[in-house]
Amino acid sequence: MALLEKLFKSKVFIWVVLVLPGLWPALPLLRQDPTVAADPAKYLLHHMGFVACVVLAVVLTFTPLRVLFPKAKLALALNRHRRLVGVAAFVYALLHVSFYVIMEGGFGTLVKDVTKPFILCGLTAFTILLALAVTSPHRVLRWMGAINWRRLHRLAYIAAGLAAYHQAAARKIFPMQVLWIFVPLVLLEIARIWRQRTKAGEAKAG
Repeated sequence: MALLEKLFKSKVFIWVVLVLPGLWPALPLLRQDPTVAADPAKYLLHHMGFVACVVLAVVLTFTPLRVLFPKAKLALALNRHRRLVGVAAFVYALLHVSFYVIMEGGFGTLVKDVTKPFILCGLTAFTILLALAVTSPHRVLRWMGAINWRRLHRLAYIAAGLAAYHQAAARKIFPMQVLWIFVPLVLLEIARIWRQRTKAGEAKAG
């Protein structure tokens, strides 16, 4: 456990963990996997979208973990890197959108496809992540004020919901991976709300 705490306190380790999923597609491409080589842009599109959803869901678990386990050093270590991980989610979302534009032949198709609900939800989620990434630096927090900054960054939960719908609706068969990614986050948030309300009730009773 001490080793894990030390690793998760290291920004270099977090960088490595965040970058590796982006490099993973190089393996099947180098092996010339036929399922990937036939349409590499499509493969990269889905992969980057999947990683963006995973990273977004992961960063949103940091706060409930800290609330549920306030004395856990591992949870505290993870929360030190919350902004870095959040920006990484945006970067993967940007790559996802970029590969979509490449695959579909330009921004003209993207503009036309906005009428599709799952595309609109995906672009809305991306816009939210863009706003959160731009406002992530400390100097912006000081300029906006802590209260306004927190209100804006709570939109990350809306982005997660939109991303979940986008990922599920993009395919004809509901992908179970959507449940694997987002259900743990939902359960942790429910537990966090229950814990906070219980503590508030105990404080009033006391």
